[in-house]
Amino acid sequence: MRKVVVIVGPTASGKSELAVKLARRFDGEIVSADSRQVYRGLDIGSGKITQKETMGIPHHLLDVASPKRTFTVAQYQRRAIQAIASISRRNKLPFFVGGSPFYIYAVVDGIVIPEVKPNTKLRQELEKLSIEELYEKLKSLDPARANTIEQKNKRRLVRALEIVLTTGKPISPLQKNAPSFDVLMLGIRRSPEELKKRIKKRLDKRLRQGMIREVERLHREGVSWRRLEAFGLEYRYIAQFFQGKITKQEMITRIQKESEAFVRRQMVWFKKDPRIHWISIYAEAKRLVELNLQ
Repeated sequence: MRKVVVIVGPTASGKSELAVKLARRFDGEIVSADSRQVYRGLDIGSGKITQKETMGIPHHLLDVASPKRTFTVAQYQRRAIQAIASISRRNKLPFFVGGSPFYIYAVVDGIVIPEVKPNTKLRQELEKLSIEELYEKLKSLDPARANTIEQKNKRRLVRALEIVLTTGKPISPLQKNAPSFDVLMLGIRRSPEELKKRIKKRLDKRLRQGMIREVERLHREGVSWRRLEAFGLEYRYIAQFFQGKITKQEMITRIQKESEAFVRRQMVWFKKDPRIHWISIYAEAKRLVELNLQ
């Protein structure tokens, strides 16, 4: 059975750095489990690892889709499982790393996600509802999916409802086809106060690096404001700033607050998984990987 090390944790907790360090120590390669880093050009705002930061460790599932088109969870799931299998066949250790719970569990637990085609009429009806109404509707129809979704991301709310209304059942209890992985799950533990500071520091850094110019460039290259808003968090509020909907200070404040709220939702989901070994330092993670490989 293929061994896979899964590294999860809230946004800004340091997953990428830990993964690179462990991959260098254990001759591994990294598969990204991030719903925005799959898109080309979403670099600074999504926190995509730079070439220098990879330290020569191969990374998979980055920059595989156009930001103008939707890359579904089902598409992601297939590609991620293929990447993990390929890494294992080359006798390398796969590290599956990210903070998008639905992407992680789609692969780790083999959730069978139906290939539901877009339903224009249904989408138009759902689009008429407010974000709050869409979320409440999803919560009543598929509470497990509601727990993992970005609550203010209208595009994802509409898509989740489209699936559950088309199939007649929530995604969560759908048939599972768990891949044959021997999974070690590590979770990075940080206090809420520390995470808040790390999010603030990261936001300041991204603004200095040119995150606002990145969004402007994406729009200039043909990505609509609506599409950019659909990517959530940083992209939503920067797009709103460019459209004159909010001030620059409101943009910064909302990114910070929404990131903090996203952390809380991530942790609600991860804390329910008894498989996760929570660690706070590299030495703990290294010891657990060594034990798993014995």
